[in-house]
Amino acid sequence: MEIGIDSFASARYGNNELSNVAAMEQLLDRIVAADQAGLDVFGIGEHHKREYLDSVPAIILAAAAARTKRIRLMSAVTVLSTSDPVRVFQQFATLDIISKGRAEIIAGRGSATEAFPLFGYDLNDYDALFKEKLNLLIQIRDEEFVTWSGKFRPALHNQPVYPRPVQQKLPVWVGAGGTPQSFVRAGMLGLPLMVAVIGGETERFRPLVDLYRKSGAEAGFKPEELKVGLHSPGYVGDTDESAYAEYGPGYIENWTKAGKERGWPPVTKAQLDAGVSPRGVLVVGGPETVAEKLKRHSEALGGVDVFTFQMDIAGLSHQQLLRSIELIGSKVKPLIQKENLSHQSSESTQI
Repeated sequence: MEIGIDSFASARYGNNELSNVAAMEQLLDRIVAADQAGLDVFGIGEHHKREYLDSVPAIILAAAAARTKRIRLMSAVTVLSTSDPVRVFQQFATLDIISKGRAEIIAGRGSATEAFPLFGYDLNDYDALFKEKLNLLIQIRDEEFVTWSGKFRPALHNQPVYPRPVQQKLPVWVGAGGTPQSFVRAGMLGLPLMVAVIGGETERFRPLVDLYRKSGAEAGFKPEELKVGLHSPGYVGDTDESAYAEYGPGYIENWTKAGKERGWPPVTKAQLDAGVSPRGVLVVGGPETVAEKLKRHSEALGGVDVFTFQMDIAGLSHQQLLRSIELIGSKVKPLIQKENLSHQSSESTQI
């Protein structure tokens, strides 16, 4: 299992609000720290709200590419429904060149909907927009000269799209929340799947992940082509107790605030405790507890190839986030790698 971090480029930490310049500089410092700590991937989301600076993730990732050496840089997610696939491809192909082949796209419909009125799209076309634009994005990735027509964008007639990326096939993931058609679509296209699980118990997504793998197999794709990623809120502290104490208050406050926009009730301490429990979705604790929970989540979903932490919307300070990144690289990753080696050794013995 590979491990990384996703960020919404928040400019708020608890009751403190940083200047945009300071918040961006700290974010870039954390991406550099993640690279130096040996993490595998860093993702930047897309929002169009005052408290987040991630409206154009490719620009943030390009800045990070110039300061890092090995970590892969991805969107998390690109709201493809309200974007032009030609421009998305060009942005990430350019990022791929700057990063020397480390760019990836996670394409999603967007759980937040503020981009639809901002860019003049109708929410009634929510799924149709994504389906059409995803197909065009894949065609652009696979073909230098594109002939295409659809409902929501002017047609292309043997039109070349440049620049081309360093990677022969720029990785495009499908980001999914809980809608079955999203899992089926990713499987039928043979695209890797990133599952966002932000509440409840991770194991409840197993039927949907199985549906993805079944759809992919029926479409002729091999199991190793059908990668599964998992994105969940989490935080690694020095101990279980310190992680809970540092993460809990900000989690309750900020998720309650976010829930008001979507009509959710306030988050309670009981919900926090359920999320932190062994089967709960929150990957919060000391390194050993977190490593064990990641193993459990992977088993629950029939195998997870990539896990990304969402840490920066719980009111944590820059220093706390840097410490967590250090612990993930120095403690959690080695424990996961040890578990992977043990599992491979066991399989070899059985053969």
